[in-house]
Order: sequence, then structure tokens, then C-alpha cells
Amino acid sequence: MRGHFITLEGPDGSGKSTILKLIENYLGDKGIEFITTREPGGTNIGEKIRHIILDNNNTNMGGETEALLYAAARAQHVHEKIIPALEDGKLVICDRFTLSSLAYQGVGRDLGIERVKYINDFAIRGIYPDLILFFHVNPELTLERKIGKVSADRLELEGNEFHKKVYDGYMELLEMYPKNIKIIDASKSIEEVFKQSIEEIESLLEQGE
Repeated sequence: MRGHFITLEGPDGSGKSTILKLIENYLGDKGIEFITTREPGGTNIGEKIRHIILDNNNTNMGGETEALLYAAARAQHVHEKIIPALEDGKLVICDRFTLSSLAYQGVGRDLGIERVKYINDFAIRGIYPDLILFFHVNPELTLERKIGKVSADRLELEGNEFHKKVYDGYMELLEMYPKNIKIIDASKSIEEVFKQSIEEIESLLEQGE
């Protein structure tokens, strides 16, 4: 039986990475066969592309280049890791997927949602998440969380205007492509956000039984 594909989406600083670790522990305790992965990255090729994209030295990178690099990393990820795991019947949980590119490059970089969607549709070979957990939180709060980091990367350091555009892009996308999206109130405590997330995951898994 084909496995399930779950993605975590949201602005930088929305708490996805923290919740992902808790989800890993929960699924492990339940004995559920799963893998977790991330974008850009997830494969050796993808991680090399990730380094190029997020390197603070690459400030002259064009928006089109950035979008194509994300799509290239995603194509390799789908080919090498996501499809094989799903075919093995595993639960695949990925930190970011196509929705991020539509928000960050389609809206944030002003490339256009449809143009970015076109190159990603080619990359993902018809793979679409069975569940998208969108971590919704005020963009001002997420910026405070991220920009204060010593290790902030090239996109995290883009500034308030860019990240506000990305947030607005996400809000537009939630209405344009609502399929399989569940909104998680990420302004709550970690415990509450985790509880919301697990309830949605359990609901998906129960449907597949």
C-alpha cells in the first residue's frame, strides 16, 4: 500500500522544525514506519543546492536562478527519496515543499505564482501532499524569532518587506490551493501546536486504514 505524504509549511520562524522533532518522537514511540526530510535538501545533490541557495555570499543571485535551483533540488528529492519511500508504504514528512516556492519566489521575488508553479509541476511528477500542515503565525513574531539568530541564512536576512510579502503570498495561496491544507495556530504554546499537528496526522492515518 502506498504511504502517506505530509508536508509542513509556514513562514520562517513559525516553529516547524521544533514541532517536526516532536512528531518524530511521537511516531517512533507509536512504531509507525516513517522518514522525515527537508527542502531544499533531503539528498546529497539537494543539500549541495541548498548550500548554494542559502549561502550569505550569494547576494547577487537572481530570482529566476533561485526558483530554478529550488525546483531542481525538489526534482531530485522526489526522484531519489520521496517516491521510493511512498512506494515502500512509508509515511513521509517533509519540512517545506512546493507551497514554499510559490510564496517565496512566486510572490516574494515577484516571479508570479503561475510561472513558479509551472516549473515545479514539472519537477514533482504529479506528487502532491496528502496533508499540508500550515503553521500560521503573525509575520512580525516570526521575524523577531529568525533575524535574532546568529546563524540566519540569506533568505532569513532579506528583511521585513520581503518576509511580509511572503506572508501575504501564503495567505493568497491558502485560498487558491486549499486542497489538503490544515491550518495550525502556531502562536500557541509548543504543546498546543504539537497537539493540533498530531490530531491532523492521526486523522489522516485513520482514513488510510
